[in-house]
Amino acid sequence: MNVIKKFLRLARVFPALFLFSVFASQCFSESKSLSSDVDASRQREFLKVINQLYYFIQQNYVDDVDPEVLYEGALKGMIGALDDPYSFYMPQSEWRSLTDITVGNFGGVGLSITKPPVSTEEKPAYVEVAEPIENTPGAKAGIQSGDLIIAIDGVDTSTITMDEVLSMLRGTVGESVTVKIRRRKTIEFEKTLVRAVIQSPSVKYGFIQNEKIGYIRLTEFSVNTAAKVQEALDSFKESSFKGLIIDLRNNGGGLLDSAVNIADKFIDDGIIVSTKSRLPQENAVYYAMKKKTAVRGIPIVVLINRASASASEILTGALKDSKIAYVVGEKSFGKGSVQVPRPLVNNDGFKITVAKYYSPSDVNIDKIGIKPDLEVLYPEFTEEEQNDWHALEESGAIAAYVDEHPNMTEADISAYAKILRKKYKLEERLIRKMVRNELDRTRSPRLYDLDYDTQLNAAIDVIRKGNFAQLMSSAKTLKEQQEQ
Repeated sequence: MNVIKKFLRLARVFPALFLFSVFASQCFSESKSLSSDVDASRQREFLKVINQLYYFIQQNYVDDVDPEVLYEGALKGMIGALDDPYSFYMPQSEWRSLTDITVGNFGGVGLSITKPPVSTEEKPAYVEVAEPIENTPGAKAGIQSGDLIIAIDGVDTSTITMDEVLSMLRGTVGESVTVKIRRRKTIEFEKTLVRAVIQSPSVKYGFIQNEKIGYIRLTEFSVNTAAKVQEALDSFKESSFKGLIIDLRNNGGGLLDSAVNIADKFIDDGIIVSTKSRLPQENAVYYAMKKKTAVRGIPIVVLINRASASASEILTGALKDSKIAYVVGEKSFGKGSVQVPRPLVNNDGFKITVAKYYSPSDVNIDKIGIKPDLEVLYPEFTEEEQNDWHALEESGAIAAYVDEHPNMTEADISAYAKILRKKYKLEERLIRKMVRNELDRTRSPRLYDLDYDTQLNAAIDVIRKGNFAQLMSSAKTLKEQQEQ
């Protein structure tokens, strides 16, 4: 019996080992043309060593080891040896999420969701709806922000992982999935949703209240982003807008081509960005097309913060170096490298750095970031404020009050903030922001918050003052900033 068990256990290793061998062989064959140092005999020797270690672990390690664990560890170790935070292996669920985001559409129900990492008896880790995406099955079914999805096709969501939740909600277009919703504390009902093609909403836009200033917030750069930006610009033109704010705060990037296509809407001529690599095919220069730009003759302000990275910095650098936009906010993250995603034969994938990108003034901002022309920082909490903020969050007072007063007006919010201010030593505008955030969990989130957002207000002031040409004449390119 032991011999049979051992044979079956060894048989399990072959799929994973085969996948790893195919992956390694593919990598070696692709690198062969790039490096004459790695010859076929060394490649075979390397695979022989891997096989030897793999079989020894399977036959002799004190506990049974799942072959997939060793396979995944080998791939993670190989890419991890590059010591590059932007090159990494992705198991199947992560790879699918990446392709969903970059492609910009997938079969699903149209609900942006969150899930606590830990589930307890007192607080089960049910899935919470952050926001239903407009004109999708979830939104049309009346599911609201703040609703809890407590079951999917009869499966308790507190007992499964976020990956498992996504696997159940996403799927073949036209097929259905049934979700059980809990609204507030006691209302429960089921909805059967038919999966549809869902477009990721990477762009939101509108006019600043009482201003002829267009506002575009980009959350990522996907294949649909440039088209949505054009839609926003066309909408603003119909109302004769006098200024534009492009909000890239907390935008971690996305597709390089998307950033280039957006920059091309504003730049008449010249370089948008260039990439440089040891691989000839990765060296490229992206130029603006010589045509009439989508926007001309109005002030443009770009908002960035410490979480603006990658494609956000490509767009910011292109507009800044071309003397088209004034940059407001905080220094950006500083990711000046280009990664390519690639699938593996078992539907896993990986991303790997292949080049660095350079702005029109020929500088790379990796680990440096982009300094804004006008720095606007939010004040750091004192220790007392930090403690009071945590105490207010953990008290649940705001959530309980909003649950009882779901239709609060701005006057109601202000009055309640004054009450809380007596106990918690925080700025009233911060408390008002916390109340609004809680309200937004049960209604469509607002596009911006002028009461709290000092950076956005500073961007509006830049346009209002009417001296934009003067500001741009004194603004420095990225090269001039780095040479200071």
